[in-house]
Amino acid sequence: MANRQRNIRLQCRVTEEEKALVERNMQHLGTKNLEAYLRKMAIDGYILQLDTSDIRELVRLLRVTSNSLNQLAKRANETGNVYRDDIEELTESYDKMWNMAEEIMVRLASI
Repeated sequence: MANRQRNIRLQCRVTEEEKALVERNMQHLGTKNLEAYLRKMAIDGYILQLDTSDIRELVRLLRVTSNSLNQLAKRANETGNVYRDDIEELTESYDKMWNMAEEIMVRLASI
């Protein structure tokens, strides 16, 4: 243990219920390293886990918008025609994407 960076051992006793709670919280966070989890909790007092479902949806919208823009550009280059409906659909997708990004930023700022 003398060569280890962390060479001091801390111990505490818990009940079966407390152990189950710790394990459930670790599972909820997606971590399997008990020592790292306990150290983080003891030093910082909390672990912040963000719900990233909105960000995943934003990334999906980015992909859809990018694909639509690429298809529109390809058609414009091939035929020289761009349809108003295509432009309006792309604009709506773009607006929806930016509205979602603004909502996410507001929520993150409140953390």
